[in-house]
Amino acid sequence: GRRSLMNYNIRGENIEVTPALKDHVERKIGKLERYFEQSVNADVNVNLKFYNDKESKVEVTIPMTDLALRSEVHNEDMYNAIDLATNKLERQIRKHKTKVNRKFREQGLPKHYFENGSAADTGVAVQDEIEDDSPEIVRQKRFNLKPMDNEEAILQMNMLGHNFFVFTNAETNLTNVVYRRNDGKYGLIEPTE
Repeated sequence: GRRSLMNYNIRGENIEVTPALKDHVERKIGKLERYFEQSVNADVNVNLKFYNDKESKVEVTIPMTDLALRSEVHNEDMYNAIDLATNKLERQIRKHKTKVNRKFREQGLPKHYFENGSAADTGVAVQDEIEDDSPEIVRQKRFNLKPMDNEEAILQMNMLGHNFFVFTNAETNLTNVVYRRNDGKYGLIEPTE
């Protein structure tokens, strides 16, 4: 069977992490395992914090090779907060997977173009397991593909504060993409003619 390894680091501030709480965290977050590759070793960092008897805060981070998941929830009830935090993480994972898959299918472009340059080289195409859920497009960006050179495109990208910019290369008349890499340098993606 597929067993991924989730290592839970659960810390409590002003609250005792009871076996029941620990169990609830592991049961809830454990459900996210089905989204991961078979042999993922994920560290799940959970901070439970309780303020003056009124509010609990749950903060969960799962750093992974090509995606850092994080959610933070404030709720009166600690158990509710854990549930809500898990739902948030699940939405993040699903959004990430549909994004990666859709782009792979459409353009076969390198994955890092969509991951803000992170972990370009892990190159795992995550298989879509969400049958019932059509991809949700959160924002549409419209690009005015006016002809320009790479330098102007990089300028435009920086002005807009985006990580990538789509433009028509004035020399070749083809659609190109410039993107900012993790090391702060720039990359260019162009189609083969």
